[in-house]
Amino acid sequence: MMATMAPEEGTPAAAELPQHISQNIADIVELQRRDSASLSAAQLRLERMGRFFSQPGYLAGLFLGSAAWVAFNVGLPHFGRRALDAPPFPWLESLLTFVALITTTVVLIAQRRQIQLSEQRAHLDLQINLLTEQKVTKIIHLLEELRQDLPIANRHDPQAAALKRATDPAQLLSELQRRDLGPASPPSARTPAAPDGQR
Repeated sequence: MMATMAPEEGTPAAAELPQHISQNIADIVELQRRDSASLSAAQLRLERMGRFFSQPGYLAGLFLGSAAWVAFNVGLPHFGRRALDAPPFPWLESLLTFVALITTTVVLIAQRRQIQLSEQRAHLDLQINLLTEQKVTKIIHLLEELRQDLPIANRHDPQAAALKRATDPAQLLSELQRRDLGPASPPSARTPAAPDGQR
């Protein structure tokens, strides 16, 4: 048996994450904790039920339970007993219909909450992206001012001049929709893009 080498003294078991990454992780964990704390007891029970219904074992249990019920009721007459739920198994059908109703309702409630969380995170991403774009635009402005103050030939940079202008999200979305890259629009409302020479 090979002996395992002990780690040297003073060597951490795992490299520590940088401070800004650790802070980002802590912020995300705090957001999730606050979201979970805002749920009522009924919502927590529905969340647990939704997680249970989403397991493969739940579907397997339904199949096995239905098969056992059918086998039990088909086998009873062979032992001289009357079947509790004779074919076509109306009780089983009613039970499965009720289970399907409960499962669908719980899953829809859980999906609705997940959609709300996704929309909140999408809005948060949009706000952060807009703030980032504003900061980058300001940095470009400052760099251009610094370049103009340097004792060198003051050449015109059209790309830098274009980047100094803040991006208009509404105009960008309108252009994406015009080029059929935004949300789907009816075919009749789509206008074919003109060739480059005709724009």
